[in-house]
Amino acid sequence: MSKYQHIREAAYYANMELPKLNLVIFTFGNVSAANRDLGVFAIKPSGVPYAELTPAKMVIVDFDGNVIEGDLRPSSDTKTHAVLYKHWDIGGICHTHSTYATSWAQAQRDIPIYGTTHADHKTVDVPCAQPMDDEMIKGGYEYQTGFQIMNCLSERKLDHREVEMVLVGNHAPFTWGKSADKAVYNSAVLESIAQMAYLTEQINPDCARLKESLIKKHYERKHGPDSYYGQ
Repeated sequence: MSKYQHIREAAYYANMELPKLNLVIFTFGNVSAANRDLGVFAIKPSGVPYAELTPAKMVIVDFDGNVIEGDLRPSSDTKTHAVLYKHWDIGGICHTHSTYATSWAQAQRDIPIYGTTHADHKTVDVPCAQPMDDEMIKGGYEYQTGFQIMNCLSERKLDHREVEMVLVGNHAPFTWGKSADKAVYNSAVLESIAQMAYLTEQINPDCARLKESLIKKHYERKHGPDSYYGQ
């Protein structure tokens, strides 16, 4: 058995969740799964329909974006994944063009924290990175997207271990986590939050941001030192 079989399988099963969760259509989107000890990740091949995927078709790539093993061309977003893996201690990355999250990205807006569903997962608005400038676009678009994401969190003094999702302005969402499964989970949560925030603003364009006491309560009951929700 290949020493990469476990991450091939992890990437495959995580990718197969995307159409089940209505986060992708056609071949839009990708998930990768990393093995940090080996310094590689497995990622969906480019342009292959989900129905045709198998674990063996996942492509093995190192953290510099070089293909290590695989017969197919890796996702066009591979260099973005490689940059994030090289700079952050994470185990999985997910990129989709899900409808509501992508709409907020295209509108170049953070997703405000309006309700407790959002606060169960994050204490801040979902950040939207500024659209990439022309020099970055010319300098290796997918590679620079990784830095666009990192710069957004750095500028806002956000920790990638606590804020595991971002909108890339004019583009779409990226999420990450300790595993490929967690990255997919975060993508599903983000899409739900994005949809609810959109509908909230349609119902009440003047709605207020969730008050800090409720943000603190809902986040800490699930993630704090005395957490009890879901335990």
